[in-house]
Amino acid sequence: MKKLVFATNNPNKLFEIRNSILNHEIASLKDLNIIEDIPETGITLKENALQKAQFIYNKTGLNCFADDTGLEIEALNNRPGVYSARYAGESCSAADNMNKVLQELKNEHNRKATFKTVIALILDNSTYYFEGTVDGEILTKKTGDKGFGYDPLFKPVGFKKSFAQMSIAQKNKISHRGIAVKKLINFLK
Repeated sequence: MKKLVFATNNPNKLFEIRNSILNHEIASLKDLNIIEDIPETGITLKENALQKAQFIYNKTGLNCFADDTGLEIEALNNRPGVYSARYAGESCSAADNMNKVLQELKNEHNRKATFKTVIALILDNSTYYFEGTVDGEILTKKTGDKGFGYDPLFKPVGFKKSFAQMSIAQKNKISHRGIAVKKLINFLK
């Protein structure tokens, strides 16, 4: 079993990844006693994913990967996008972010949205990228209590449930991160 570091401090992302990648030991930043904030100053998801992976690779010398995810809402000119995690401000919560989106879409009929994830993998000093997207719509209110981030607001095309109403297994099969992780897993085989 090979060891990979997942460059995240998000326990929800770590849980999803560990439930998806079973043929590798996935070490967290906490496992390595890395507590500092990782820089995230890119203007694209790809730049941020690489910046995070490169930071951890340079610090540890271990093969690692990082992801960045953004929610693009058509009526908001694809905002929040790369700023999804801090859309309502630097020290905001997921609830603050969702409330801001709901407020901005209050009188909007076009609720089309796309979730995107980019994973940057640094393996033996080479870099690889894996992307996943899923189209859907923003609901008019938070629905469901599973998942994290914008999951209670996002309903994927072809489903009657939000991500927050789905089991982790169901969400991982169809989500943006799940799609990107499948590509990562296939590459690692």
